[in-house]
Amino acid sequence: MTDILKRTTLMVRHAERAAQWYEDVLGMTRWMDVPFTLSGTQLAAGKMGDHTRLIIMKAEHDTIGMIGLLEFTDPRRPDIPEQLPTEIPFGAPIFVVAAEDCRATVERARSRGSCVHAEPKEWSVTGADGRVKDMLGASFWDLDGYFFEVNQIVEVHEA
Repeated sequence: MTDILKRTTLMVRHAERAAQWYEDVLGMTRWMDVPFTLSGTQLAAGKMGDHTRLIIMKAEHDTIGMIGLLEFTDPRRPDIPEQLPTEIPFGAPIFVVAAEDCRATVERARSRGSCVHAEPKEWSVTGADGRVKDMLGASFWDLDGYFFEVNQIVEVHEA
């Protein structure tokens, strides 16, 4: 049996603002929104008694591919950086999004405050099935410094 990776949880500055970004930019919906108090045992962040808010966003599937947005509300995290990253640090995730309209996704991200790293650009890749795919790709940061690569399949060529 293979375990299923069902969610990635991100620490965010403001859960509400982050959730609105995921709704507006990626079209995700809220699956859960709860406050909770840390037990001090399972999560390697914070300490017992810390208050948090967790908003879980879902895309098309309600068990896999979800994103959790975790805000430490009391006390606030003291290590929240003032400046967002301009390059991906080691250990940071890279989220890859399959977009129906790459240009529109980038414009939604830009209009909601994201820093665009790479404007939409055409490129090609040979897939695992040996077929060449013509792609349109771009990349940007969300409001908390998480990096997103957005790709749109333009055409798939026969092998």
